[in-house]
Amino acid sequence: MTSPAHIAMFSIAAHGHVNPSLEVIRELVARGHRVTYAIPPLFAEKIAAVGAEVKPWHSTLPGPDEDPSAWGSVLLDHVEIFLADAIQALPQLADAYEGDEPDLVLHDITAYPARVLAHRWGVPAISLSPNLVAWEGYDKEVAEAMWAEPKSTERGKAYLARFHAWLEENGITLHHDDFVGRPDRSLVLIPRALQPNADRVDESVYSFVGACQGDRTADGEWHRPADAEKVVLVSLGSTFTQQPAFYRECVRAFGDLPGWHVVLQVGRHVDPAELGDLSSNVEVRSWVPQLAILKQADLFVTHAGAGGSQEGLATATPMIAVPQAVDQFGNADVLQSLGVARHLPAEEATAEALRAAALALVDDPEVARRLKAVQAEMAEEGGTRRAADLIEAKLP
Repeated sequence: MTSPAHIAMFSIAAHGHVNPSLEVIRELVARGHRVTYAIPPLFAEKIAAVGAEVKPWHSTLPGPDEDPSAWGSVLLDHVEIFLADAIQALPQLADAYEGDEPDLVLHDITAYPARVLAHRWGVPAISLSPNLVAWEGYDKEVAEAMWAEPKSTERGKAYLARFHAWLEENGITLHHDDFVGRPDRSLVLIPRALQPNADRVDESVYSFVGACQGDRTADGEWHRPADAEKVVLVSLGSTFTQQPAFYRECVRAFGDLPGWHVVLQVGRHVDPAELGDLSSNVEVRSWVPQLAILKQADLFVTHAGAGGSQEGLATATPMIAVPQAVDQFGNADVLQSLGVARHLPAEEATAEALRAAALALVDDPEVARRLKAVQAEMAEEGGTRRAADLIEAKLP
């Protein structure tokens, strides 16, 4: 029996980074640990609901309801705002934990101050990765090309100098690349099936625990219409939702298919009126209880974020992947390589292409067989309980 400990979790105010950790936190609390969770106030209620104590802090990052353009359009736009936020957050978080230092730090991959604080406190740190991780050879095969141009610019050099200076002033000698992308220990909250080059991942550092999904009834229910022969859910997640033209293509693709029911999650920035006249089999919502629908759906049109991708796999739902940004392109390729999805680039996602992909996927017995095989593999990875076991194993 592990003695109760104080475990501190750190994340940013983004659904795709908070949601994967929630069931792990709930399990640690149920095992008697005191868990504090450093998060901006927007997510305080969600965190408190799983039993953690909220340590609120102010973030300068764009919120989940802001226009996605606030994140910028090139690599340096993205990384600069994360570094700026980390620098201003560190003193807040240090003050919040003054006299209340934890025995162990858990942190999302974006929570840079957490690793600094763990170093300062001399306690173990475990990264919780909601998406793919670096494999042996990643630096040469991916990172080098991605950073070649930014590193050659004055702006890129200034960013790296600022990052290195921040690390040095906090007593950290790691190179920026290793600090961001090479944790000492990491739990990967995606199934191994979603990880590119999984055979080259160092499993002494990274443990794939798969989807940590618990009771999601609090998210709401959804009931499949009695006359629906096929149900398709269309969702681009919580950030990249301002795509009325894409939703119109989906309505054209599926809206007049006999026996099909269409659920469109369009986010808060799209007025359903922008989608034109809709037939009664098209259901438009700003938000949906995604997992509840996927358990009853026949097809998932997704942006291929890590959370949505693994929910599609966990429910054995065929997918059309229309990636929008960051890791979604790689996820879409992996899903297609597994034989359970079609990767449609956004610019090619016409009504005709969507419909053709849908009809090819939903009644293909080989797709169904492969989905069932991946689903069975995921069930063996251990999920929430194994994640909690591995965290307890690192407690001092």
